[in-house]
Amino acid sequence: VSPDFAGFSAVSKKENALYNAFGIIYTISINGIRRRKRVTTKQMDYILELARTLNFNRAAENLFVSQPTMTYQISAAEDEIGFRIFERSGRGASLTPAGSQFVTELQAIRRRLKQAVEQGQNFSARYQEDIRISLPIRSAVCFLPEAIQQFAVTHPTVSVSPWFNWDGCIPSFLNFERDIAFAMKEEVRRIPNIAVHPLFQSRIYLIANPSDELAGKEFVTADDLRGRTLMVGGGSPPVLRMVQRRVIDGGEVSWFNSHDHDTTLTNVAAGRGVCLAPGFLNDRNPRFRWIPFDCEETIPCVLCTHKNDRRESVRSFIAAIQSLYCERASFPV
Repeated sequence: VSPDFAGFSAVSKKENALYNAFGIIYTISINGIRRRKRVTTKQMDYILELARTLNFNRAAENLFVSQPTMTYQISAAEDEIGFRIFERSGRGASLTPAGSQFVTELQAIRRRLKQAVEQGQNFSARYQEDIRISLPIRSAVCFLPEAIQQFAVTHPTVSVSPWFNWDGCIPSFLNFERDIAFAMKEEVRRIPNIAVHPLFQSRIYLIANPSDELAGKEFVTADDLRGRTLMVGGGSPPVLRMVQRRVIDGGEVSWFNSHDHDTTLTNVAAGRGVCLAPGFLNDRNPRFRWIPFDCEETIPCVLCTHKNDRRESVRSFIAAIQSLYCERASFPV
């Protein structure tokens, strides 16, 4: 089963789904013949409720419909898509293997559709334009709330929609699903047809548990890490990996790989070691102490836009963010 994509802005191309007021249109390959099938949003709700309760009567009651209506609509959906979602028995219903997979995908699709409708309602009631900004983590642009607030005064009919996704930040921007993306300059250096707007130079910090004796220092050097365990990896940018390698090569520092930043922080909180990280990841959580690390390297961070996007509103919003960082140049990043 492969849903056809028709460019609905709130849905990623990965789902590749066409949403409309009547439901989802699927392209199904049956014996090599591709046929277009439709499941309505009402049928989606019936399927999901029955998958939750596994009881036709209870599902019908929960949705305020008759049991024959529920049974008919689910059977109609199964006929339409070409496979059975549920097995029926005197004890109720159970998901078939194909139905289990289908329901998992359907839950994500229904959730996205609900979000899209809500966003559309909010947008149509007040705004004439939307700026979609993609960030890997909320702390990446610490002054984003202030920028949105200031921007709303000068551009009251323009909405700003933040979207946070560590792995999908840049891909969603490159797929034109977002108008602005936060990035480390190095990771977008060779990408064509984008405009890069400097934001700040992120310093490198040591993250330690507040109970660690290093937490009392105002500044940490490589010598302070002798005899310590340093967590490395987790998608570290090249500059950070270079600093990590220099510390380890200096001797008397053990290390182990950490899968990602959240795993690293969990290990730091558990007292298993310390780590080095760029300051833009600092979410000001009191469970961690971020101490400036003695090195010359910094990580340039930027905002990216599409080269052919010449909207005045986009330029003004980026200028508002840049201005806030200039005004608060002493803010640690």
